[in-house]
Amino acid sequence: MKPLGPIPDGFEVIAGELAVDGRTASSLVAEAGDTPLFVYSRARLDARVAMLRAAMPARLGLNYAVKANPFAPVIGHMAGLVDGFDIASDGELRLLEQAGIAGSRISFAGPGKRDRELEAAIRAGVTLNCESEGEARRSLATGERLGMTPRIAIRVNPSFELRGSGMKMGGGAKQFGVDESHAAALARTIIAAGAEWRGWHIFAGSQALDAAALVETQGNVLELADRLAGEVGQPVPKLNMGGGFGIPYFHGDQPVDIGTIGQALSDRFARLPELLADTDICIELGRYLVGEAGVYLTRIVDRKESHGQVFLVTDGGLHHQLAASGNFGTVVRRNYPLAIASRFAEPATEEASVVGCLCTPLDRLADQALLPRAEVGDLVAVFCAGAYGASASPMEFLGQGPARQMLV
Repeated sequence: MKPLGPIPDGFEVIAGELAVDGRTASSLVAEAGDTPLFVYSRARLDARVAMLRAAMPARLGLNYAVKANPFAPVIGHMAGLVDGFDIASDGELRLLEQAGIAGSRISFAGPGKRDRELEAAIRAGVTLNCESEGEARRSLATGERLGMTPRIAIRVNPSFELRGSGMKMGGGAKQFGVDESHAAALARTIIAAGAEWRGWHIFAGSQALDAAALVETQGNVLELADRLAGEVGQPVPKLNMGGGFGIPYFHGDQPVDIGTIGQALSDRFARLPELLADTDICIELGRYLVGEAGVYLTRIVDRKESHGQVFLVTDGGLHHQLAASGNFGTVVRRNYPLAIASRFAEPATEEASVVGCLCTPLDRLADQALLPRAEVGDLVAVFCAGAYGASASPMEFLGQGPARQMLV
């Protein structure tokens, strides 16, 4: 038997079924018309942002990283909860524009921005987090051609990294950002060229659950931002400290202690150096805000045994939940939080593997998990599905197509 990841707190049981915000899984599927289905909870989004705001210093801004979940209704709801948005393509920019979100609330990071993307961002008044000297030169040239003043920040590749992070975004040779040794000189060039200087974006890593490591990294970010500002000779207008807050996916994971992080930031903010005294400081979070608000529902279409092992075959799979299948950067496959949604209140009585409908042995949602006995027609729920699910999975693999999505 292989243990399942922890189901986030707060999900209900109604008539023996999993319920989301007072709605049973079967009623949600009936409204959507079929499975597979992603369900996102407004109430859980509201609660997560409120909890975070309560723990963090009032001065700290909160940005939503659109890449975590770009579903238009989610973006529209988040617009009333967060201070800003971070994007990584002109496609995401169009989604925000369609939602009526002003360019002044948006920053654009990511290597390899095309000239058309730079132009769209400058026209919209978006802050460009430039990832290289070449990108900064192209941004300045684009602004000159348009007769517009570009808003430019520099994404810095710091010498440090976020300990224990799932993905290292800083430290050593990286495709992300300008090495810290070159950042101040580039900033002086940008300022001299007449651009609107917007400061620093320093993102060291993601998916960390260790509060001490996050506190350490945030302290390093503030120290680096101050040192670079001194080298530039100007205060920092804005500092995006990145994110990195993780959520528990696997057995043994514990939620990150945001109270410890918030207290450490409050202490830091109380003694900021002069060049950061008036800086607009924010963090950007994606999965931490939306990950636990989402559930993926898929239906069992076959139950079979092979060499004494039970397999529950569903109409979903890795084409919608690549991360849950263990194929999205995981070195050793472990089980996500998963349950038989239509038998949520029943005791676990048998060991079974939950698999998808694709013609590949990689298509597994749970390996040898202890579950209630399930039959054809039962619904399976994969939790922590609000981030990097529908948009980060190969939905067109084998012609399967996208899952339905709904915000409740």
